[in-house]
Amino acid sequence: MSKLFERLLESRGLDHSFLNLKYEDLTDPFVLSDLEKAVDRIKIAIENNEKILIYGDYDVDGVTASTLMANALELAGVLPKNIDIMLPDRFADGYGMSSRLITFAKNKKIDLIITVDCGSRNHAIIDELNALNIDTIVTDHHECDNNLPEALSVINPKRPDSQDDNLKKLAGVGVAFKLAQGLVKKGLVPAGQEKWLLDLVLIGTICDNMVLTGENRILGYYGLKVLEKTRRAGLKELMKKARVKNLTSESIGFQIGPRLNAAGRLDSAEISLKLLRTKSPTEAATLAEQLEELNKKRKTEQQKAIKEISNKGIPDDPVIIETGNWHEGILGIIAGRLTEDYRRPTFVLTEIENGIFKGSGRSFGDFNLADALNFVKDSIIDGGGHAGAAGVRVDSKHLYEFREKINQYYKDLHLSNQEQYFKNHADLDIYDLSDFSLGFLKELKLLEPFGAGNEEPIFRICDADIINVSRMGADQNHLRIDIKDQKGHNLKLIAFFAPDTWFTLGPEDKISPLIKLIENDYNGVKSVEARIVDIDVI
Repeated sequence: MSKLFERLLESRGLDHSFLNLKYEDLTDPFVLSDLEKAVDRIKIAIENNEKILIYGDYDVDGVTASTLMANALELAGVLPKNIDIMLPDRFADGYGMSSRLITFAKNKKIDLIITVDCGSRNHAIIDELNALNIDTIVTDHHECDNNLPEALSVINPKRPDSQDDNLKKLAGVGVAFKLAQGLVKKGLVPAGQEKWLLDLVLIGTICDNMVLTGENRILGYYGLKVLEKTRRAGLKELMKKARVKNLTSESIGFQIGPRLNAAGRLDSAEISLKLLRTKSPTEAATLAEQLEELNKKRKTEQQKAIKEISNKGIPDDPVIIETGNWHEGILGIIAGRLTEDYRRPTFVLTEIENGIFKGSGRSFGDFNLADALNFVKDSIIDGGGHAGAAGVRVDSKHLYEFREKINQYYKDLHLSNQEQYFKNHADLDIYDLSDFSLGFLKELKLLEPFGAGNEEPIFRICDADIINVSRMGADQNHLRIDIKDQKGHNLKLIAFFAPDTWFTLGPEDKISPLIKLIENDYNGVKSVEARIVDIDVI
């Protein structure tokens, strides 16, 4: 290990056990309540040649979890003809188990339903299924009530009776994987075959912004290894279309994830599901192209909405609430962007039918959206979610009331120093740029995958001199700065869509930039470069 890497480990309070992970250290799946009951019920379904329906969700976590569950059942011996997958439609069904599921299950003569990434709060639907003698196994990771639905099995690490806090950070696809592990432990799936499902676990976990420590750290570590040699024709084509050169958490989160999500946002998540399920390279190429086009459309509509809101002007309220005529599928992205740009919690709503507005919220720090929506429940039709992301429906007659109450709720919390949650903190100060070697980049990869709880390292380059500043890109809105340290060692820095103030820098300025390292591969020649996170002018 280089001295710099040892310093980095020390600064993060990590020891070498963080690097030397063992698959065998994963938590016993039967720690999860009801998991053994679920495995036993699946065994009966296999023996009786029953029809099984997997019910998922339309986001990346839901689609990867649906694919994983189908793969696991096939490995356990369920015939493909006995497996159906149903994904809700974002626009017709919304989140969770919809009434359309009842009709689907009756028409298909389904004997057993297994949910993934949903179901913990769908008491009424599950009661209807029980009345039809259709058993339900719920696998989910969302918050649930003390009063669980009357399903045959509710596998959710956030159940009130859960004993293992380590599993509470699992994504929906992670919970589905624990059930797959249970099938292995009971001898229904050959040991080791479940590891091929870890590429899906990695993608779903990163794209659902789950904390990458503990159980997720091990799942992600091995998931990255599996993704590098994935057998899935669809993922291979998607990565080719997205021009993924290096498989990292960043390329998964910003190249693979948005394309898989674009289908559920603008069209149907079935496109992404087919992509992950297909074994045909030809079909995979066609589906990857569809997702590429949908993602381009998503970007265009998103940029148009952001520009429209910015031109109109943002009110001074502590919580931003914007309404407009925007595509329902991109509301969450717009809210996230506004939260980043203006550093305030945000709700973005659009009218979905006469007088009814549907919206998405994004937050940060100490302002919990789920708690806020509970406070204003008398002013909304319905709503809920997590601390940082939530959905809501509001009658137009109560929009003003909703805006006033939620802003008053924020003020009454007397929150302070919320800006700290947006500040970038350097792991280490660097004076000698020669420390940034290709060997050090290789060591950094030992910390992958990066994400919440295990962020990509940030370095502060102290007292750097600027050699040159130049613009890049077709629209000249990307930045390149060449710098040197006091010993004369050089480094190329880049920033995409850089702030205007950075373009005014010149050789007369001395800076201390905050950067993340990247490996550049040009015509087979590799070199160390850096992406600018922030710049302090000295």
